[in-house]
Amino acid sequence: MAVKTQARSQTAEIRPFEIGFADADLEDLRARIGAMRWPEKETVDDDSQGVPLALMRDLARYWEADYDWRQCEERLNALPNFVTEIDGLDIHFIHVRSKHENALPIVVCHGWPGSVIEQLKLIGPLTDPTAYGGDASDAFHVVIPSMPGYGFSGKPTEAGWDPVRIGKAYVELMGRLGYTQFAAQGGDWGAIVVDALAGGRADPMVAEPPPQGLVGIHTNMPGAVPPKLFASSFAGSPAPDGLSPEEQDTYDQLLGFFGTHVAYGLIAGTRPQTMYGLADSPLDLAAFMLDHGDGTGQPGLVQQVLEDRLERPSDLTRQDIVDNITLFWLTNTGVSSLRLYWESKLPFFATKGVRVPVGVSIFPDEIYRVPRSWAEQAYPNLVTYVRHDRGGHFAAWEQPQLLSEDVRATFHSLR
Repeated sequence: MAVKTQARSQTAEIRPFEIGFADADLEDLRARIGAMRWPEKETVDDDSQGVPLALMRDLARYWEADYDWRQCEERLNALPNFVTEIDGLDIHFIHVRSKHENALPIVVCHGWPGSVIEQLKLIGPLTDPTAYGGDASDAFHVVIPSMPGYGFSGKPTEAGWDPVRIGKAYVELMGRLGYTQFAAQGGDWGAIVVDALAGGRADPMVAEPPPQGLVGIHTNMPGAVPPKLFASSFAGSPAPDGLSPEEQDTYDQLLGFFGTHVAYGLIAGTRPQTMYGLADSPLDLAAFMLDHGDGTGQPGLVQQVLEDRLERPSDLTRQDIVDNITLFWLTNTGVSSLRLYWESKLPFFATKGVRVPVGVSIFPDEIYRVPRSWAEQAYPNLVTYVRHDRGGHFAAWEQPQLLSEDVRATFHSLR
């Protein structure tokens, strides 16, 4: 990887950052795709054995012959990119300030297998809401960090970079940028990071006070499953009595996810270093990143986009998906990003004792759709709760307008 930053003079310095990979890196990528030794076709007509061979062969043809990484690189470099050292590690981030007065700073947090590419479509609607049907009073200064071990941030060389530590690093980052008041938003691991950033912990009874200046958080993957239900669903147990139809539907989604689509998380949480193929084969990396479904065990929206069979309108494109996979490949972060699963001791979906104001967005194709009753229990200071009729796990990619509107509504009264 070739990047350009200003020389480091002191630890807290914020340095401009430019992305630039050599032609040889891209030639090597195409050569590895072309040299792929393919397995035989799956013995079923669905994705129950994993990502289908036909999908991967079609992706390989596009990636090798038609895809142009330089377009993504140019789009990233058109934005203000920076890096700063926090707690001994370089943290990369995009920082776009709004032209509107009194804009509220917000740190927007991605997850796995995501990157800053996942949030690029939010920048316009949040920094310039008037251009997207909103009001200038709801504008934000947007900060999008690359998580440690992901993208252009440093790769930890010692254990300890869990969501709690990442959240504290983001609080330090916002302070270093001069923001004394800010909001936070996240999905996937980013949702867990913002819960932790807001003081949430594995045991809600020992949650820490939120950082000074945090006005609230917004999440599109809320940690809201009651603890007993979370343990039962993870173990594959029948639902307890007394659930409403909506709660029963959500419980069934969790059973489907843990029963059919959590294998990647189990290997990442126990043996991430074993996944050497992610550093050696771009198509192994792609297949591993694509192997996600929704809470019913059906193929996720990312696979639907690649197979050109979208069931609901979405802004997600094939190029978006391959941009993100290529970023993982070029930065060689397939293994380093997975270590977060090994590091984290926080439950994915269970409550964490967050007391600050919270906004929740629920998208129909998410891993699990949180009922309002669970959201109100998990977040006693619930400001907004919105259920949408389209969109899924990667909401910033898929439905940036809807997600932006929810974020603006959440913080409208908290500025």
